[in-house]
Amino acid sequence: MPASLENGDTPLGLAGRAVAVLQETDPAQKAALASAMAADWKAGRIAAIGQGNPPERPGRPREPELKRPGEVRKRKINRGTTGRIALLHALAHIELNAIDLACDIIARFTAEDLPRAFYDDWLLVAEEEAKHYLLLAQRLEQLGGHYGALPAHDGLWQASEETAHDLLARLAVVPLVLEARGLDVTPAMIAKLQTAEDHESAAVLTVIYEDEIGHVAIGKRWFDHLCERRGLDPRESWQDLVRRHFRGQLKPPFNEAARDTAGLPADFYARLESA
Repeated sequence: MPASLENGDTPLGLAGRAVAVLQETDPAQKAALASAMAADWKAGRIAAIGQGNPPERPGRPREPELKRPGEVRKRKINRGTTGRIALLHALAHIELNAIDLACDIIARFTAEDLPRAFYDDWLLVAEEEAKHYLLLAQRLEQLGGHYGALPAHDGLWQASEETAHDLLARLAVVPLVLEARGLDVTPAMIAKLQTAEDHESAAVLTVIYEDEIGHVAIGKRWFDHLCERRGLDPRESWQDLVRRHFRGQLKPPFNEAARDTAGLPADFYARLESA
C-alpha cells in the first residue's frame, strides 16, 4: 500500500488517486485503493481535484483470459456449482471494470469544471463497485472458485474507449445503457439463484441491484446537468449519442419500475428500442 495511505497524508489530488486505482493490477488491492480514496475524500484528507493522466487501459492481472463477448461460454444456473460459479465470475469481472470506469470518469474529465457534488457521486459509485467486487470474489471462493479462473470479455472497457473524448457520451453509454441493462437482467438472476437454493449468492446480487439503481440515477443526474449547461435536449442528445457510440442494441424487456426509480423514463429509451 502506498505510504500516503499508511500515514493518512494524501499528497496526490483526487484525480491522481483515481489514476493510482486504475493502474493497480491486483483486483483486491484495486478495490481497497478505491475504498480508501472514497474514505479519504469524505474525511477531507484529499484537498484538491488536481489533474490526472488516466491510462488507455487499466491495470489487470494475468488472468482471466479476455475473449470476445460471443466467445465466452454461458452456463445454466442450477443447484450444481459450475453454472453459479460462471455467473458470479462474469459479474465479478463486470464489477472490477466498474471500479475502473468510475475512477476513469473522476480522472479523465477534470477540464469540465465540475462541482464537488459530481466527485462526491462518482466516489460513491467507485466505493460501491469495490464492495460489489469483493462480495462476489468472496462468494466465488466459498463455492470453490476464484476470480481469474474463467475467461471473460472486454466489452465494458471498449465502451470506455469509445467515449473517452466526451463526458456527455460517457454518461450516455456507461450508466444509462450498460448499468441500466443490469437493472433489467439482475432480478431474473436473483430468482434463478433462489430457485437453486443459493440464497447467499442471491443476497449478494440483491445488494448490487439496489446500489445500481442509484448509479443509474447518478448518471442521469449528471447527464441532465451537462445537457442544461450545453443547451441540449436530454432525450434527443442521449438517443443521438447512443446511436453513435454504443455498438450493441437496446434489448427488451426493460425493468421499467427500476428505471423509473432511477429517473430514466420509458419515453427516454423506447424510441431507440423500437428502431
